[in-house]
Amino acid sequence: MKNIAKFPNLILLLLFSLMTVTSCQKDDSNSGGEQQEIIPDVFSEYFGNEVSRDFIGTIIDKNKNPIEGVLITIGDDTALTDSNGVFIINNATVNERFGYIKASKVGYIHGSRNVVPSNGTNKVSIMLLEATVIGTVNSGSNGSVSLTNGSSVNFDGNFIKADGSEYSGSVDVIVHHLDPTDEDMELQRPGMLYAQNNNGAERMLQTLGMLAVELRGNSGEKLNLAEGSTSEIKMYVDPSLMAIAPTTIPLWYFDEVNGYWKEEGQAILQGNMYVGTVSHFSFWNCDIPAEAITLCVTATNDENNALNNLWVTITSATFGERGGFTNENGEVCGFVPSGEALELNVYSYNLCGNTPLHSEMIGPFSADSNISIIIQENSEIIEETVIGNFNTCDENAVTDGYVQLRYGNQTFTDAVSDGTFEINLLRCAEDNTFNIKASDYVNLQTTDSISYTFTTPLTNIGTISACNAVTEFIQYTIDNEDTVILLDGLNGQFYTDSPNYNGPVLNISGFGADTGNNTCFYMFGKLNDPTYEGTYDSYDWNNIDNGDTGFSLQECFDMSNTNNNVIYNLTSLGAVGEYIDINFSGTYEDYDGNPHTVSGVVHVLRDL
Repeated sequence: MKNIAKFPNLILLLLFSLMTVTSCQKDDSNSGGEQQEIIPDVFSEYFGNEVSRDFIGTIIDKNKNPIEGVLITIGDDTALTDSNGVFIINNATVNERFGYIKASKVGYIHGSRNVVPSNGTNKVSIMLLEATVIGTVNSGSNGSVSLTNGSSVNFDGNFIKADGSEYSGSVDVIVHHLDPTDEDMELQRPGMLYAQNNNGAERMLQTLGMLAVELRGNSGEKLNLAEGSTSEIKMYVDPSLMAIAPTTIPLWYFDEVNGYWKEEGQAILQGNMYVGTVSHFSFWNCDIPAEAITLCVTATNDENNALNNLWVTITSATFGERGGFTNENGEVCGFVPSGEALELNVYSYNLCGNTPLHSEMIGPFSADSNISIIIQENSEIIEETVIGNFNTCDENAVTDGYVQLRYGNQTFTDAVSDGTFEINLLRCAEDNTFNIKASDYVNLQTTDSISYTFTTPLTNIGTISACNAVTEFIQYTIDNEDTVILLDGLNGQFYTDSPNYNGPVLNISGFGADTGNNTCFYMFGKLNDPTYEGTYDSYDWNNIDNGDTGFSLQECFDMSNTNNNVIYNLTSLGAVGEYIDINFSGTYEDYDGNPHTVSGVVHVLRDL
């Protein structure tokens, strides 16, 4: 299977609505034999009615780093990505079965993505490719450029500017080959593998390779081939695909205005290269087309609860594998070939192993279909829900922001519109820590990345605030009263070998100016040696000589040892100048025997 950890959770093939169109009969020579199908007069009739939908997405480079300042366009709406590479566009006008998201920034070739928009927040991820010049040709003379794998483009020397006027001078050539065997191709390719064939019918595509070509003049202006000029392109075919590579294959180009592929011409297989002739440049694609139906899969557990963030794959013996993550409704939808038995697999994360949680043969399907599957309980996989509140720095609810939860090498992003968030995921039994970072998209304020421990099955992290000027804090709540946030006088000291306690000791202290300088916080921890990070119970001051380990808040919280059930999770113990992260929750009695509940988070810099 694919290494699914390489696919951010922001890749979702979302639920779409079916539609009915007024159409006429056309012969489709690519559909095989004398078969007839219903084809609309205008291709956009496939898309359905206009609807208003919300979008959140992430733009990254080839190294998976976020790209800031990318211009995102959805219809008439635009936005710029923030420092995390994230954009938010709400109430965008799209179609029921087709939403087109464009991404552009100087220094990169244009990127895009298509989705079938759902009623919820639609999540997308796009990897932009750098506009790296690989060669230069000149107008008025033949020239060519090549990639290391043998893919190449030949030119006859006739070029025009965007306004149609003739161009004279040197031409910088930007070329990228997109290999279907590359696990990042799903993020790099434009749109989705959805196309209009020569007869105007919609098709799903099985790609055997793509070539992205952009031409720039000596002033950086975008160029293209002059009218009547052509170029020969050669496209490398990976050896693993040669068994399914036909001798002749249709060529398709990506229409950057409309957002889908269009059939134009064909390529011939010569050795391990497809060779074809084109009359203009954008992305060119060698694809096997197929009539398709739309299949929606809904995944639930034994109690009929939706399971999201699962990777669902559909494998065709003819068209290979494609897949997506289930959304908040447990749903994932996409095009699959009609009339063929298909293999369905459901996976968790690769750090939980590569064995599917669920596997079965489905189909064949002759019409758009919906199926439901139940994921049986697995002792190695644990369902988790993380909830909390997200406020601005002045403690108002964030209404246009997002929260990112990182678990292992997966990142889950949840849009925030009312100051609350909920993220659902599956985790592995042996790994129970995660990080949370949140961003106020409008006010450009963020939280730090804070480490937490799951309190299965529900983890309530309380309230977090976007104050990126704040570098450290202590936050706690007793008996559901107002949350106390300490920002001043914070101190973290770690001793690897305390003579008084015969081992490693951690001290955390602080007070809050906003709550009065008499606000007291002191946490003592006697740690395990040599493994410091982990889960601890309460420290028993009566067992100092017995080597007891744990944490204590007794000094400032009037907390007794009797019926003390507070659990502490030390998730990070950095070097001096780095962070100490602790979260704690539980019940205790005060010295008068009164019961209390407490929860809190420590995120302080280590001073010693």
